[in-house]
Order: sequence, then structure tokens, then C-alpha cells
Amino acid sequence: MKLSKWAYLIILSIIWGTSFILIKKGLVGLTPYQLGALRTVITGFFLFLAGFKTIKTIEKKEWKWIAISGFLGSFIPAFFFAIAETEIDSAVVSVLNSLVPLNTVLMGLAVFKITSTKRQILGVIIGFIGTALLILKGAELNPDQNYLFAGFIIASTLMYAANVNIIKRYLQNVKPLAIAVGNYVTIFIPAVLVLFFTNFFTVENFNNPDLGLSVLYIAILSLFGTAMAKVLFFKLVQISTPVFASSVTYIMPIVALMWGLLDGETFSVLQILASLIILLGVYLANKKQKT
Repeated sequence: MKLSKWAYLIILSIIWGTSFILIKKGLVGLTPYQLGALRTVITGFFLFLAGFKTIKTIEKKEWKWIAISGFLGSFIPAFFFAIAETEIDSAVVSVLNSLVPLNTVLMGLAVFKITSTKRQILGVIIGFIGTALLILKGAELNPDQNYLFAGFIIASTLMYAANVNIIKRYLQNVKPLAIAVGNYVTIFIPAVLVLFFTNFFTVENFNNPDLGLSVLYIAILSLFGTAMAKVLFFKLVQISTPVFASSVTYIMPIVALMWGLLDGETFSVLQILASLIILLGVYLANKKQKT
């Protein structure tokens, strides 16, 4: 069992750490809006095949929260991540994505009145100091990149954090696969409409020589990085603990950084230090108080 949980953790880290470079490659032949919508449609298709029957287990009163969860946890971030990577390196985006656990603690405290320890609050403060350093040094190292686009990632992490708290508070008794499928039931049609209004289905777009490869990258991202990763993560939580499962947050940026460097991205020593500061903050925010 110990070997299994480490295997799941490493596989998940590789899958999610690779997601950021796949988005970057997908943007070669797709606009950010086409990419976000296509990712949603393909992921929805895979999830419907895997668990469409689970929808009947969702009660009528829960659909409001399922819909909110779908837009905050999947729909809007899919576009925001794509928009951000038009200006910022994928490795930096992956590190900023590590803010999710910190924002979960902060939002749980501020909005959902979930108590937090002094260590968790310290972790949040340290994490955001690291974030400021990462953004400032990134802007200095890459003056041609607009680091204001980091705001899209920070906003996404806030939405992910809100989604975690919503699931914890309002959807605790709903099966994880049912939540995932229900999410995509509510956002599938809006995603198809975005594809339509961004001229994805035009002859001119289909003649784009880069389109085929970009769609392939997004299909891989949707199948492995979203649909399959959800199932693997749920399994990891079942055979280990939520604290162990959250360790994927620390390994993902390492994988993404390796992909970024292989793709010619630059990453300074100070940015690595800032990333380590962020991960220290995440560690403190996730560390359980001894009893």
C-alpha cells in the first residue's frame, strides 16, 4: 500500500506538472478562448463516458452548488490559464498555481468562517511574500513578458480555493465522480457556444496548419491532465490521507520547471528561491497541528 500511494503521487505529479507545457503548445494553433473551450468540451466528453449514470445521485437542491463549482473550479480557470500563458512562461504559471492551498486556508477563514491555526496564517503570509518575489524577478528577467497576466493565475487560485470550500461545505455527501460529471453538465454547452463564437468551426480555421497538433495537445491534456487525474487523485486520497495527497503541490512545479527549461524558458536563481519560499508557505499551511 505504501508503494502504491507513492506511485500514484509520482504519476499525478508528472501528469499535472506536464499540463502547463501542453497549454503552451496548444496555444500555437488555438486562441486562449478556443483552447479553454475545447479543453472543457473534450474533458466533459471523457467524463460523460466514465460516469454519466452518477448524475441521478445528485439531489435537486445540490445542483446550484454543482453549477457554481463547475464554473469556479473548471470553466473560468481553463480560459484564465490559457490567457496567462500567452504572456508568462509555463514554469512560472505552475509555481503560481501552488497558491491554491494558501488561498483555500485564507478563504476558509475569511468567507466560510473555518478556523485556522497560527501556523497556517504564517504559511499564507510567507507564501505571498514568495509570490511577490517571483513576479517581480520574473518581470525583471523577462521584460518582454507582461507579468500583470499573473493576475489571471492568482484569480484562478482564488476560484479553486472557493470551489474546495464549497464542495466541503455543501457537497460533502455527493460522490466525487458525480460532482465532476455534474460540473461538466453545467459548463459543456457554454463551452460549445464559446467555440462557435470564436470561429473554431470555420473552414479558414480548419485550414490552419498548426490546428491539428494543437488539438492533439489539448486532447492529451483533457484526457490525462483533467479527467484521468481526477480519478487518480480521488484514489490517492482513499489509500493515503488528504495531507499526503496534497504533497502533489510540491512536486508539480519541479516537473513543470523541467519542461519549461527543455522548451527554452529562462528561470533565475532568485526565482527558484522565491518558488521555494512559496512551497514553504504551502507546507506550513497544510501541516497539521500536533495534538
